[in-house]
Amino acid sequence: MEKLKIAGGYPLKGSIRVSGAKNSAVALIPATILADSPVTIEGLPDISDVQMLKALMEEIGGEVSFDDGEMTVNPSKMISMPLPNGRVKKLRASYYLMGAMLGKFKKAVIGLPGGCHLGPRPIDQHIKGFEALGAQVTNEQGAIYLRADELRGARIYLDVVSVGATINIMLAAVLAKGRTVIENAAKEPEIIDVATLLTNMGAKIKGAGTDIIRIDGVESLHGCKHTIIPDRIEAGTFMILAAAVGEGILIDNVIPQHLESLTAKMREMGINIEAGDDQIFVSPGEKYKSVDIKTLVYPGFPTDLQQPFTSLLTKASGSSMVTDTIYGARFKHIDELRRMNAKIKVEGRAGIIDGPVQLHGAKVKASDLRAGAALVIAGLMAEGITEVTGLEHIDRGYSHLVEKLSGLGATIWREEMTQEEVEQLKS
Repeated sequence: MEKLKIAGGYPLKGSIRVSGAKNSAVALIPATILADSPVTIEGLPDISDVQMLKALMEEIGGEVSFDDGEMTVNPSKMISMPLPNGRVKKLRASYYLMGAMLGKFKKAVIGLPGGCHLGPRPIDQHIKGFEALGAQVTNEQGAIYLRADELRGARIYLDVVSVGATINIMLAAVLAKGRTVIENAAKEPEIIDVATLLTNMGAKIKGAGTDIIRIDGVESLHGCKHTIIPDRIEAGTFMILAAAVGEGILIDNVIPQHLESLTAKMREMGINIEAGDDQIFVSPGEKYKSVDIKTLVYPGFPTDLQQPFTSLLTKASGSSMVTDTIYGARFKHIDELRRMNAKIKVEGRAGIIDGPVQLHGAKVKASDLRAGAALVIAGLMAEGITEVTGLEHIDRGYSHLVEKLSGLGATIWREEMTQEEVEQLKS
């Protein structure tokens, strides 16, 4: 096991390039199951979630090549092999295999997914959609069994706006007979990305990016080539980092419209942001003001940027409040930031941050992916050395992070942990 070490307090500058969207990749790769000939996806991030999905595609008979961000999946020999445990347990987005395999084979056995521990993230809306399309869904010994004689289009109203359920129902419905209408659908850019791939494969989808999506089922889908969108969460993380420790950083390969809620809050703090067609330049202001944020479904403030933004707010004068309406348990990073001298308290679903304070290096642990990003930013802001463990979480969503930050002038490196440190971590 490795740990990350950061020597903080050094200003960063230069340019940094954003990778392809993790939250698209984990849905686009399962979507290739639905085709009857090879599908190529360009611009995929080199992260552990993508490697995990590559292995799962191969496990069910797919022929997969992946090099320099380009993955080609030949699904022609895939079979509906049960995946009750193993890799699916380690990957939250493994639930997209349910919709794709149900759509293609009319059956699937998928272990209940793992991933970051952010409190309850039920898949009841996914199951509601599958059942409406005609599937029988049962939970047997910790795995979800899906079976259908045939799938028929249906009108499905999501009780909760859910990105996962919206995409999963799309995957199951594109080969169903008749029309499917998803109401109260999520609007995230990643949904448009998946719909674009499916449309290029021959699917008939209208309304992706709005709250009503209409899908007319087709007989079959074919291969195509697709380029993934940039990762708006990685881009937002770099914008926050640039405001925290930058002397002027150009963030390349972005879609600025995907980041408008973050941009507005950063400008409100007093941060200078210039947006171009596919670049954003962030330079620090003289003094940062406290702001309140509340996470909401897109186009609101992303829950995935709440934790990194909390680190930045330790530089703001006054008291700021961060409320997470999406995942109430997404505050495990706060105890770690307190170790670094942050003045934060949690009240219900909100964190209250008093600043400005000078953070100090400490030994901290990433409890999930975005908590890891928050701690890396805090480490870059802090005086002294910060050690971050739990790198397996960071590696799930940030491609070549050490190399990218080193390119900006950061003093950051990975070290092997001693056996004693590993044992301490487990205890």
